[in-house]
Amino acid sequence: QVQLVESGGGLVQAGDSLRLTCAASGGTFSSYVAGWFRQAPGKEREFVAAISRSGGNTYYADSVKGRFTISRDSAKNTVYLQMSSLKPEDTAVYFCAVDRRYSVYDKNGYDYWGQGTQVTVSS
Repeated sequence: QVQLVESGGGLVQAGDSLRLTCAASGGTFSSYVAGWFRQAPGKEREFVAAISRSGGNTYYADSVKGRFTISRDSAKNTVYLQMSSLKPEDTAVYFCAVDRRYSVYDKNGYDYWGQGTQVTVSS
C-alpha cells in the first residue's frame, strides 16, 4: 500500500507561483503513474496533470497547460507540481494520486490518494 502526503499549498495572489510536493512511501513509486487532481468547493474533482512512470510523458488539463509543470524524482519517491501565473480559478484542494495502470485522466482509475493541500489564489 502506498501512502501519499502533499505539501506546499497556501494563500497567494494572482500571478504568483507555488510548488506542490507529494511524498510517497510504502510502495514501489517508480511503478506508478502519478497524477494531480483538484477539487473546488461544490465541484467535482478534476484532472490537473499526470506523469508516466519514467517521467518521459506528461499530460495536462487545458486549463493549466503552459502554466503548470509536473515532474517526478523517483530516487526521492516524490512528484511535484510547479504552478505559475496562478489565477483565482485555480483555488482548490489539490490531491496527489498514483495509478498502477495508465488511467491518466480518469480519477476512478487511481489506486491511492493523499489527503490534499489547499491552494487559495486571491485576486
